[in-house]
Amino acid sequence: MRPLHFLRVALLVMLVAGPAAAQTGYTDSYPRNPDIDIVGYVFELTLSDDTDVIRGRTTVDARFTGPDQDRLRLDLLDMTVTDVHRNGSSLSWTHEDGVIRIDLGEEVPAGDRRRVVVEYEGTPTAGLTIGPNRYGDRTFFSDNWSSRVRHWLPTVDHPYDKATSEMIITAPDHYQAGSNGTLTEISDLEDGIRRTHWVNPVPTATWLYFLGVAEFAVDHVTTWNGVSIETWVYRQDRDAGFHDFREPTEAVLAFYSDLIGPYVNQRLANVVSTATGGGMEAASTPAYSDRSVSGERDRRWQHVIIHEIAHQWFGNAVTQAEWNDVWLSEGFATYYTLLFREHAYGHDDFIAGLEDARRRVVEFYRETPDFQLVRPHVEDLNDVSGLMMYQKGAWILHMLRESLGHDVYDEAIRAYYAEFMNRNARTADLRGHLEAASGTDLRWYFDQWLFQGGIPVLEGSWRTEAGVVEIDLRQIQDDAYRFRLPIEVAVRMQDGSESVHVFEMPESGVASQSIPVDGDVAEVVIDPNTRLLAEWTFERRE
Repeated sequence: MRPLHFLRVALLVMLVAGPAAAQTGYTDSYPRNPDIDIVGYVFELTLSDDTDVIRGRTTVDARFTGPDQDRLRLDLLDMTVTDVHRNGSSLSWTHEDGVIRIDLGEEVPAGDRRRVVVEYEGTPTAGLTIGPNRYGDRTFFSDNWSSRVRHWLPTVDHPYDKATSEMIITAPDHYQAGSNGTLTEISDLEDGIRRTHWVNPVPTATWLYFLGVAEFAVDHVTTWNGVSIETWVYRQDRDAGFHDFREPTEAVLAFYSDLIGPYVNQRLANVVSTATGGGMEAASTPAYSDRSVSGERDRRWQHVIIHEIAHQWFGNAVTQAEWNDVWLSEGFATYYTLLFREHAYGHDDFIAGLEDARRRVVEFYRETPDFQLVRPHVEDLNDVSGLMMYQKGAWILHMLRESLGHDVYDEAIRAYYAEFMNRNARTADLRGHLEAASGTDLRWYFDQWLFQGGIPVLEGSWRTEAGVVEIDLRQIQDDAYRFRLPIEVAVRMQDGSESVHVFEMPESGVASQSIPVDGDVAEVVIDPNTRLLAEWTFERRE
């Protein structure tokens, strides 16, 4: 599909060398320590049918990257810490206001690693839901979005510090216990107790850690390129759930692997959960509301499956470094869901999805005109997202892909993914790869769509006179927000022919265009190819 050439050539300044400078100055409220890197966690949990109290033992493997570090900070709410030790020797520690501060008893040299064990118990108020499913059976399910893992696991609970994990679950033997990664052990112990051990060797953000303990029916669907594809549903939903989740996981994995880059896990298990209202992109174990099971293979829920699998690339493998950049997760997952829908169901389905997203954005900005996607500061780490991260984020990517051309855009995204796979990225990193692939400066584009509020609201008209179509357009949204826009118009003639024209609306917000025609004009249509995020009225005038 042809790019909008003036965006790519006339308005953009050619890069001379290197990636673009970052749009900087935004932060979230998490107290980082860049001199300590958590390499991995081993979580040992004991669950019971007699009480909602969980008992935990977490081993934290930390690498010290800077000098003069003699303390380790971890997040933990709700729980009571009973001991902290290293190599069998107790350490001094405090646990106040949801933070464990551990005195290591030494200044650890830069480059060294230390393993610390935290033992604790308690009843979580969030993060891990304990209670009956819709059939009345007792279950244990996590949903850590966005900073709730700290209610039941001691961690550095922020996506900037990704770590490997192991989950060792001891629970009554009538349960199956699922978690991230690969199953390495199931052992039936004495007194009706079962031990289940999962190992996740992929660096993963804490909100993506998963635990599901229930009486499951488990379907090992197939193996694709060495990846085990599985379905985990309540035992009562065996037939309906196995049918619903058999599609489209394998096709989605193949599509994204080809379009973006390799899938980073060795397993993908779709899991039904009591703790999830819609879908949740837990690493290698995306979770879905039990309402997803109907036996009808409902198209709406198929879209949720596609979205959560798209997250395995964006959000999971490439993870935002700041919560301010959450659109890099949700916007990508939303847009790449649409790209798979186009691949699987056709272009009309893709356009319908874009038009629905645009409608949602327009309705949102009528009520909240100042909202910007990358906010200057995020204070509440459990209030980081919202509809616009999904829908406006998807449209920002769509306009880039249409403007730069599909091949250039896809090349940039593959390079972005290759560099930041299993790492953290910021909006500026994405911009740098798009600029490198296209040879253009995109600062103005990112500034207007991500670092300010508003969307364009256009008012315009057209008329014909003496073999010319005259078009007038102006922006009428708040003067604080002005946009440089590529605007496509289609001139449709009475004889059925059509011509499409592209012109620039500068930041002044006023644009006119005269288009010669030969014959009678039936209508003039703005954005005939669905490439513009804006609201508009456009009428014929005499």
